[in-house]
Formats: sequence, structure tokens, C-alpha cells
Amino acid sequence: MIKPVTAPPPVNTHIHLPPNFSAFATVEEAVAAAAAAGLAALGASNFFDQRVYGRFRDQALAAGIQPLFGLEFITWDKALAVDGVRVNDPANPGRIYLTGKAIDPNRTTARTAALTATIRADNDRRADLMVRRLADWFARQGLDSGLTAARLAADVAARAQVPVEWVSLQERHIAQGFQEAVFRLPVARRAELLERVWASAAVDPDDAAAVGKAIRDKLLKAGQVGFAPEAQLSFEAARAQVLELGGIPCYPVLADGADPVCPFEYPPAELAAALRQRGLHAAELIPGRNRLAQVEAHVQALTAAGLIVLAGTEHNTLERLPLDPGCADGPLPDHLRQLFWQGTCVVAAHQYLTASGEPGYVDAAGRPLADDRRRRAELVELGAALLTAGPNEGK
Repeated sequence: MIKPVTAPPPVNTHIHLPPNFSAFATVEEAVAAAAAAGLAALGASNFFDQRVYGRFRDQALAAGIQPLFGLEFITWDKALAVDGVRVNDPANPGRIYLTGKAIDPNRTTARTAALTATIRADNDRRADLMVRRLADWFARQGLDSGLTAARLAADVAARAQVPVEWVSLQERHIAQGFQEAVFRLPVARRAELLERVWASAAVDPDDAAAVGKAIRDKLLKAGQVGFAPEAQLSFEAARAQVLELGGIPCYPVLADGADPVCPFEYPPAELAAALRQRGLHAAELIPGRNRLAQVEAHVQALTAAGLIVLAGTEHNTLERLPLDPGCADGPLPDHLRQLFWQGTCVVAAHQYLTASGEPGYVDAAGRPLADDRRRRAELVELGAALLTAGPNEGK
């Protein structure tokens, strides 16, 4: 039986670290904020490039925080796309966000290296095309921004204090770059330009965050002037990549963070069954975008089906939210904190054990090794010891 921990320390298994788009300017700033919040563990889930994880590991260990290494993918299920099923992206049927937890960022094989390079190259090509299309559109409306993908990447690298080779631009980077170019104009000219840019005066030209969001929403999405399609990475290929890197494939739950909700995720019991059928035995919520009642419903269904549950905050916008996860309508109650703590302990134990080739939560095929209560309790106990005794890098 898993014994509850009295008042477990806060944990967070999902943030984005710069040079991914992040609320934090640098890794050092993110770790300092985590230390100030009293986090025992902090998990990174970056897209496209994980070379910043060495710096993250060193900073977290020095701050007394257990670093957890993860990554995130945008994947596609063609059958769901054809059927028009929205999974955990409210705008794109068939699109599935997938994360990996407790990966070994230093582990590589010919296959993982090739897929990593392909994912990065595809995203870089897409970003370059979006920047060129957006620069052309703004120029036609009267603003010669002079922006290129290379220039934006250099700016991102300078802000994050990392080599430019670590930067792979995201839509949010691009939107921010063009928003900053617009805001270099005098206020009156800026308002006139924006009316032409999206033929609407509904966005406050003095609100930098609103303008940046509007550039992304109105100009970079499907069917719009700056859009470029993503390469369609299959769900199966991404899941295999996580396993080959020693990690745990994990499903990020959107829940009522979308309106209307995504049909794939409801009712929660059917979502839990569908995840196990797809070989997923971990799920993660971002409680801050969900109401407590919805978090309760999903956690109950997921844990009843045998999945571990995790909680993060993403921090993938400029908004500086608390790092200790809470719901949109209030703090997490103690029983949910216990479950998220236990899930984090399992991830920490898996990362620790697999670092020396020992079995963790799932095996190399993604089958759970901890379906029985005794094994699960052992992993929770080991993870709790690791997190409360202070961080470590493995055996």
C-alpha cells in the first residue's frame, strides 16, 4: 500500500525552458523561481532541442532541486484527422501532443539521432517559411521589419544566453518578434498599421501581449497569410522515440482548458481506456487552465485505470504564473497533491533506476512494470526518498 506523505513538498513536472518560448528569460531564472517556490522537483518538457538540459541539471542540483528530463512532440493520427476527431488540440483534428518523462538526454542511437535531426530540420524549415511570409505581409501593409528566421533566432539566443544552435523557433517566438517590430513604431502609426494587418481594430494597439497573441492567432494559423504546415510526425514514431531514450510516454490532458472540449477526452473513463490501448500509462494535467471539478474527474478516471498522474504549469507564455500547480478556480486539495506527488515520485524513481540500466516504471516496449500495488509502492517510496533526501544524478 502506498503511504501518504504528510504535506508533500510542491512538484512541477512540466515547464518550458528557454530557448523554448518561456516565461523565464534564462534557465537560471527558472531554477531560482523554483527554489523560491520550494519545489522538490522540476521537470522540463522542451520541444525540438534539449541541449540546454545540461545547464538545467547543473543549476537545479546546485539549488537542491531534482531535475526531471522530458520532451514534447506534436504528432498526428491520420485516421482521427480523417474522422475529424479533436484529441488534445481544439483547433486541429488528429493532432496529438505527446510528452516523454524521465528521458536520458545523453542517450542516443542511430534511430533517435536521425529522428531528432528530422524533427528539428522540419521545424526550422517551417519557421523560416512563416517568417518570410509574415515579413512579406507586413511589408505590403507598410512595415519593412527586416526580420528573418536567422535574426529572430539570434535574438532568442541572446535573451536566453545560449548558443544560437540551440534555438529552433516556435510560433510564439515569431509572433513576439513581429510584435516588437510593430511596437518600435509611433503609437498613431502602429494603430493604423494593425488595422490594415488584420482588417480589424479589435486589438488594443497599446497592449503588447494582446498584439503578439493576435499575430499568432490571426496570421500564423491554418488558412492565414503566415501559415506553413507542420511535418506530420506519427504518434507511434514519437512514442517509440521516448522509449528508446529510456523515458515514459505521457499524455498531456487538455480537459476544460478548451471550449468546446475535445471529444477524445470525454468521458474521462473512455479517455483512460483509450490511453492504455495506445500504450500510455502516464497522464499529465496543467491544472491552472482547468476547474477543480474537471481535474477531479479526470484524475479519478485515470488513476482508476492504473495510470500515474502528474501536474505542471507549462510556463510557455510570458505570464509569470506560480510554479506550484493550482487550479483555475483555486488551490489543489490535499488528496490531489498526494496523487501528483506519487506520480512525480514514480518518474523520479524511473529516471534514477534506468540511469544504471535497471527497470523502472515501464519497460523498453512501454509495458508497465508497476501495475501491481507492491511494485508501484516501491517506486513511490524510492522516488520520495530521492526527492526528500535532496537531488541526485543517478547511482
